[in-house]
Amino acid sequence: MGSEMDPEPLVQALWSAGVKTCLPVVLERDAPMIFRCWSPGEPLEEDAAGCPAPLPLAEVVDPDLILTPLLAFDDYGGRLGQGGGFYDRTFAARPGVIRIGFGYSGQRVERLPMESHDVRLHGVLTEVGYTAARKV
Repeated sequence: MGSEMDPEPLVQALWSAGVKTCLPVVLERDAPMIFRCWSPGEPLEEDAAGCPAPLPLAEVVDPDLILTPLLAFDDYGGRLGQGGGFYDRTFAARPGVIRIGFGYSGQRVERLPMESHDVRLHGVLTEVGYTAARKV
């Protein structure tokens, strides 16, 4: 969405390598997201947040890793998103999931302010590679 990096090429590569892929789905604006299986080329429909999402018949899954879009990030796992809180609510409900930001290296900032409800990322994947988050 907007200036977020397009994850489709990465999803295509993962799917081609045999990795089971899924997409987030917002069912209720104030609840954690669910995840439905999705393969490139399958149809999508708008979810409750107006984002493209797999159809309701798709299998609901519990991912091991969540690739997270962002508008800005810092070296300490701080992430600035679109402001809806969807990913933070989902991360809070799934504390064991690996949280990887996905964006452009130019979106890195020195330090983002974190509020009590913000959940830090484990690292960030950009067009130049992966960087693990530093300890706070």
